[in-house]
Amino acid sequence: MREIDSNKMHPSVNKLLSYATSAEKVEREYEKYMASPNLNLYGEAAADEFFACIGIALLEEGNCEIRHIAVLPELRGKNIASGMIDAICQLYQPDQILAETDRQAVEFYRNYGFSIASLGEKYPGVERFRCVYKVKF
Repeated sequence: MREIDSNKMHPSVNKLLSYATSAEKVEREYEKYMASPNLNLYGEAAADEFFACIGIALLEEGNCEIRHIAVLPELRGKNIASGMIDAICQLYQPDQILAETDRQAVEFYRNYGFSIASLGEKYPGVERFRCVYKVKF
């Protein structure tokens, strides 16, 4: 896993972030990662093409939040996303990792070991979930 810190977004990163946020917001979200010292974007790549990424926010009190996580559809189910979370745990040694997700991804977080709580219908017709993982060392 390597840090993505180029001011120019690689097309493969653009594609990955579009899976984790709306296509209209990709550029803005990427700019936030490049501008803020508390936001970090990492990726997994082969031959200079990214096939997975994870974006985190470093929070107070030893916590971090997953803001974006994405793996190319054809590579899902191969523990790539779990490996990126493992790497974040090793790199930052947070007490907790937080995330917010939708029904489509909630089982991924549950299977990793996050506790899950419904936030209800945060947007019309869209239930959101708060995910909390207490990191064990």
